[in-house]
Amino acid sequence: MGRLVREAWEEAGLAIDPAGVELVHVVHVVDGPGRLPRVQMVFRADRFEGTPVVREPDKCLSWGWWPPDALPEPVVPYTRVAVEGIRAGRRYTELGWN
Repeated sequence: MGRLVREAWEEAGLAIDPAGVELVHVVHVVDGPGRLPRVQMVFRADRFEGTPVVREPDKCLSWGWWPPDALPEPVVPYTRVAVEGIRAGRRYTELGWN
């Protein structure tokens, strides 16, 4: 959990308690022909301190809270399928595999 806690701080300015973190979804992604597959893991933190701040503007446009059925555009595709999978009660989704 150390890397997850560090990334939350570095990318969003959030201090996360690792004791309250749970893996909730995995997305196995292939972004296109000839691209290497990746695994995106989605975690839920039940408590944190701070207000989300965009600390990597070259990678992220904004942080915000939206209803899961009304995500804004653009959204990273694996984020959208992860939210859909979580809402459907699944722990795993494949994206981009033909």
